[in-house]
Amino acid sequence: MLQNVIADCALGLYRLAGRAGAPLVRAHLRRRARRGREDPERLAERLGRTDRARPAGSLVWLHAASVGEALSCLALIERLRAERPGLTLLLTTGTVTSAGLMAARLPEGVIHQYAPVDLPAAVDGFLAHWRPDLALILESELWPNLLRAAARRGVELVLVNGRMSASSYRAWGRFRPLIRRLLGGFSLVLAQSPRDRERLQALGAAVPHCLGNLKFAAADPAAEMDELAALTRDLAGRPCWLAASTHPGEEEVAARVHGALATETPGLVTVIVPRHPERAPQIAEALAASGLRAELRSRGGRIGPETGIYLADTMGELGLWYRLAEVVFVGGSLSAKGGQNLIEPARLGAAILSGPDTSNFAQIAEEMKAVGALGQVRDDEELAAEVGRLLADAGARASMGRAAEAYATARSDVLEDVLEALAPWLDRAEVKFERVDPPLI
Repeated sequence: MLQNVIADCALGLYRLAGRAGAPLVRAHLRRRARRGREDPERLAERLGRTDRARPAGSLVWLHAASVGEALSCLALIERLRAERPGLTLLLTTGTVTSAGLMAARLPEGVIHQYAPVDLPAAVDGFLAHWRPDLALILESELWPNLLRAAARRGVELVLVNGRMSASSYRAWGRFRPLIRRLLGGFSLVLAQSPRDRERLQALGAAVPHCLGNLKFAAADPAAEMDELAALTRDLAGRPCWLAASTHPGEEEVAARVHGALATETPGLVTVIVPRHPERAPQIAEALAASGLRAELRSRGGRIGPETGIYLADTMGELGLWYRLAEVVFVGGSLSAKGGQNLIEPARLGAAILSGPDTSNFAQIAEEMKAVGALGQVRDDEELAAEVGRLLADAGARASMGRAAEAYATARSDVLEDVLEALAPWLDRAEVKFERVDPPLI
């Protein structure tokens, strides 16, 4: 079939390009390590090498891109660990922040490794060492070398919580033979929304199923109770709103909102949690250049009587701020990044606002707006108006929070459906014996 020939040619060219560009990729990883964007002690894992031995027996490999995807599969990992103790579970992620978070939260016995970059030698080395019996690929991690090498080795592939954004759909539409071949390698596709199912099927996935978004099954964001009590004392009843998971440009928006509201809202505290905490010093410098002083949590700063803007630049503490803030703005939505996770603050009953770009959670945002659980704004002026209105109206805040919590709670049984769908594949993985890997082509 012509499309298969085209796909094979594209994959061959991609693989050749990977081999030719490998020195550049390795140099790029070293530069990232110097900037703190890669873990220098574990850089070999990104190239498919590890000193960690593979345990005997069957191994299920779960692959998630970063923090959001890893957290979304944490409940699944916990259930698999409890209910199928004979399986070794291996989780791979690609970022330093996700590795740090998983080190604290993974159940005992679950192995974490950095995902190999999509170079032939790296993925081949990774697969030859770990020899997974089943691969659960989270959301949209459709790396050609990784998927094709796994398929050649006879690894069963399942796409879990599959997502295909509008922009990715348009981009993959220009390479239909290639994406059709990649999606055709999955023996089961579980989409997170009807829209994702339609797009995945249109691109070549065989009869995707839609069971819901695994993020609804995640545990509530954690909070250390002593620290929650201490921060409550620090705030001393002052009005507080949160700009969560912000991207470049959104911190300045939050600062402008603070300036617009500070006079009419005495004692206002604006908490900013950047999506990438390592950006905090640059954020603080930018705010200082505008005449605004920010306390940095990573440097021991506390919320004192004079604190107006507080930079909470630490990992794994969003649960604190979702519980403390009276109004939550979810970032990535005013900066055309598709928006960050709306489900976490919804589970905690927050009054939630976002910008216009919620394409990463498009259906969820539409449904939340329909039930009064989400307010969307177009710019900083509208954000200031909505934050001010909600801070002044306790009844409106409470109504939004109840609607958000009810919306999230009603969908929290998705994990049971996913486990039921995965059962035949997990059963097969449990009974597989050690096998000789076929030669690489």
